[in-house]
Amino acid sequence: MSSSKDYAQYVTEDLMSGIDGISARAMFGGFGMYKDGVIFGIIVENQLYFKVDETTVEKYKDAGSKPFEYEMKGKKSSMPYWLVPEPILDDAEELRTWVGEAEEISLKAKLTKKPVKKKIR
Repeated sequence: MSSSKDYAQYVTEDLMSGIDGISARAMFGGFGMYKDGVIFGIIVENQLYFKVDETTVEKYKDAGSKPFEYEMKGKKSSMPYWLVPEPILDDAEELRTWVGEAEEISLKAKLTKKPVKKKIR
């Protein structure tokens, strides 16, 4: 699973050029997509996925999208990221809306995350 730097650059500099605070960082053979330092999406195998939750997943399903899935140790797993439908990538205003929703979901998840307990040795 890898993605090209050229595709990440295309997403950040062309598709999302009108959205402030967008950046991409290499991670695990792909890229994390950030807005103002908050991860809201990923690029894997030159495919763009946005973070979803119960408030947006139906919209992605209705648009014919699919979740990001990967295989580890012979088991399929998925993450709360869904493929951004092609028509959204072609519509700058709609893309801005979807980025905003994904960013809000990430912020909400960050605020509700339980603190990690430290092990006492």
